[in-house]
Amino acid sequence: MLLGCIGDDFTGSSDLANTLAKAGMRTVQYSGVPQGPADPQVQAGVVSLKTRSIPAADAIAQSLKALEWLQAQGCEQIYFKYCSTFDSTADGNIGPVAEALADALDARAVIVCPAFPGTGRSIYQGHLFVKDVLLNESGMQNHPLTPMTDPDIRRVLATQSSGPVGHVDAATVLTGAQAIRARLDTEFAAGKRLIVVDALQDADLMQIGAAAKGLELVTGGSGAALGLPINFGITARDSTSWTGEHGKCIVLSGSCSIATRGQIAHHKMSHPAMEVSADMLFGREITAQTAADWAMNAEGLPLVYSSADPEAVKVAQDKYGRDESAEKFEHFFADVARMCTEQGARKLLTAGGETSGAVVEGLSLTQLEIGPEIDPGVPALRAREGLVLALKSGNFGSVEYFEKAAKILDGSQP
Repeated sequence: MLLGCIGDDFTGSSDLANTLAKAGMRTVQYSGVPQGPADPQVQAGVVSLKTRSIPAADAIAQSLKALEWLQAQGCEQIYFKYCSTFDSTADGNIGPVAEALADALDARAVIVCPAFPGTGRSIYQGHLFVKDVLLNESGMQNHPLTPMTDPDIRRVLATQSSGPVGHVDAATVLTGAQAIRARLDTEFAAGKRLIVVDALQDADLMQIGAAAKGLELVTGGSGAALGLPINFGITARDSTSWTGEHGKCIVLSGSCSIATRGQIAHHKMSHPAMEVSADMLFGREITAQTAADWAMNAEGLPLVYSSADPEAVKVAQDKYGRDESAEKFEHFFADVARMCTEQGARKLLTAGGETSGAVVEGLSLTQLEIGPEIDPGVPALRAREGLVLALKSGNFGSVEYFEKAAKILDGSQP
């Protein structure tokens, strides 16, 4: 294994695995830290963790365990993957995990670059933009678990880190890889180990990747990994064949992002949908079994969702507790997924990082084969014989994503 990756959630890990596979690396996504050695043919291993919203100490411990396994596979470089909207809080976990990994690797300059212009995420003067608005105006300021109210990644990272945060500005990035590497070295010599790097276009990410050659640790969204495979002499190859699965497909959504809520509104116009609220779950008006039975008996492409606007989410959190609400919904979706597959569902679509992580863990999936890209950042995945799925980050996907994904999982053209 050449490149070892540690993802802080399952949808982001799929996004990264998709990026590396398209760039030509033989890539496998693992659910949690594997127990045994990897297939020696794997060039990039992506260990998917569920550490984005847990206590920082626990996130560090799990990430270091993943690092130990990846090092045992012979990895020459480590990549720490977090969300392209830098989902985190003042207490972590991006800064603490990045510093712990850097300490364990005795890493020099560590790139921090959540940008992926191809999906609308760019960084200018250290500020993160989502399409044409700053991060804190994109809807992410209302995220139920990791509200992002400051678009300055340098400032956010500084609150989580023990040392000063460096910066490579856009003017330097546009000059190319050599200039980027020189500025990284200068910032590190000045005592700044974590260094935010601007990126305005995907071509910038290729230059950043070239500048990262030989660095022990790189961190970012999936975009910053675009230029890494070529450092190992790997270039894009023809897509591998994909065989989908026929049969029942179920959509499960716990994401409250603006993009997912738009996808749900579009989907409901022509497909059956069941909305599940916190009051319904805590009041036992609905159970995982009743939801699974409904989904399996519904026609078309049924959707079970808890996605709500920020005001409704806040009311539920105030009433039942933020962590208690999140845990309740995660267990619910995991159980629905398990019950549906037991009843014969062969395709699952999930929306939202926490929801996707809960479903993968609930189904005890250990390894995911990367298939064709559905929408930017979202690949089709084979979990095992008779089961394929797609794990979508809340902010990703076109408005007709659910229908498109179902066709690709079926093996049909979108």
